[in-house]
Amino acid sequence: MEDTNKSTVLTQSKPIKVKPLNKTAIVIRSTLFCLIALTILGFWTYDYKEVGLVEGILSTIANFTVMFTEPHFSHFTFTEGLYQVLITIGLALLTTLIGAVISLFLGLFASENLSSRKVSNGIKTIVAFIRAVPTVLWVLIFAVAAGLGSVAAVIGMTFHTVGYLIKAYSESFEELDEGVIEVLKASGANWWQIIWQAVLPSSITYLISWTFLRFEINFAVAVAMGAAAGAGGIGYDLFMASSFYLDLRELGTITVYILIFAILLEVVAIRVKRHLKTA
Repeated sequence: MEDTNKSTVLTQSKPIKVKPLNKTAIVIRSTLFCLIALTILGFWTYDYKEVGLVEGILSTIANFTVMFTEPHFSHFTFTEGLYQVLITIGLALLTTLIGAVISLFLGLFASENLSSRKVSNGIKTIVAFIRAVPTVLWVLIFAVAAGLGSVAAVIGMTFHTVGYLIKAYSESFEELDEGVIEVLKASGANWWQIIWQAVLPSSITYLISWTFLRFEINFAVAVAMGAAAGAGGIGYDLFMASSFYLDLRELGTITVYILIFAILLEVVAIRVKRHLKTA
């Protein structure tokens, strides 16, 4: 009886599939091995300027302790800092709104189930090129024409936002059930009626989630652009405190400002997502 049970278990068990070592696996493993080797070589050959590892860690801990335990206002007041943060949020909000409106229309044409394959592939190719170029580089490109400042920052950030959101929106549209679209077409609905009655209502949660995610990214980028492109806001004060004044205590104050508003943005995004799910 026991032999019968053993044979039954053996016949029911599935064979273990062993994936062969193909070209893709070889390339991935070789790339990882090269990256690990280069990382070890970089740490080994880096010139630490006679600073030991333990000494560097202790100095870093001491700097962070000063930043977050002894913050103070030296070159701006509490109200001025709050105003600068609102400028940064305004830059992020403006670029996100403009980018979302443009991306919504282009994302519809970039979806294969809502547009032709040639148009979809053409838009996706251009979008891939836009995303491949960093935001800072786009800002510097537009700064040649508009000059360093908030205008170049808004245009450059919007450009990269469009490239990001078109991909996100189009993928959300492509997840729509093809049967729904076919039923609407059979009932005589035109393209715009399909968009308003089926595509947007079923994808609105994803659209808002992607838009909020990009808004959080744009807030972080706006902080960097305030220093790199002279766009103003809290990023410029951060640059001055870290590179010009060398004031760790004021740097800690600015970091606390940024962290508080980043947390508030995350809380608002979570509440909006929960409201949409329960609605």
